[in-house]
Amino acid sequence: MPEISELLAQMSDNSPRGTSELMARVYHELHRLAAAYMRRERRDHTLQTTALVHEAYLRLVGQRDIAWKNRDHFFGVAAQMMRRILVDHARAHLCRRRGGPQQRVSLDEVGISPRTHSADLVALDEALTRLAQIDARQARVVELRFFGGLTAEETAKTLAVSTKTVNRDWLVAKAWLHAEIAERK
Repeated sequence: MPEISELLAQMSDNSPRGTSELMARVYHELHRLAAAYMRRERRDHTLQTTALVHEAYLRLVGQRDIAWKNRDHFFGVAAQMMRRILVDHARAHLCRRRGGPQQRVSLDEVGISPRTHSADLVALDEALTRLAQIDARQARVVELRFFGGLTAEETAKTLAVSTKTVNRDWLVAKAWLHAEIAERK
């Protein structure tokens, strides 16, 4: 079977064979990545792991302007796609909570509900967007490590920097994001 890098090159050339073989080769890894994302989501999440994989894959193969470099580049973009899908889903969930279909509830039934995971994910996404304006590489490290599930070594290879740089960026970015999210609560 051809290597993933070869299949990515075929996909860039609009080869249907390359696209179908690529899916067969990367599906398990994409599913593992999506499962890691979904473990962090709220329990009542309506998006399933397989649906997240399929949506991300459709967006990935729809990217005709990307010159795929290698496997790490592909999975880095896949992580970014999954993040966007989950953030869009979280925003839609929050929108429905704020003004979607309304139910009549008596005052006795009303309780104080904990802050939802959707709101936390949206807050993280907004803070990550602000971090990208300050330090794009640190934001990319967070995307690849947290959302992409890549190791420090894989992240270093994808970004063409040292593992030490990735570890330093990871620590600084986590501290900055924590402070930024706490300040805006």
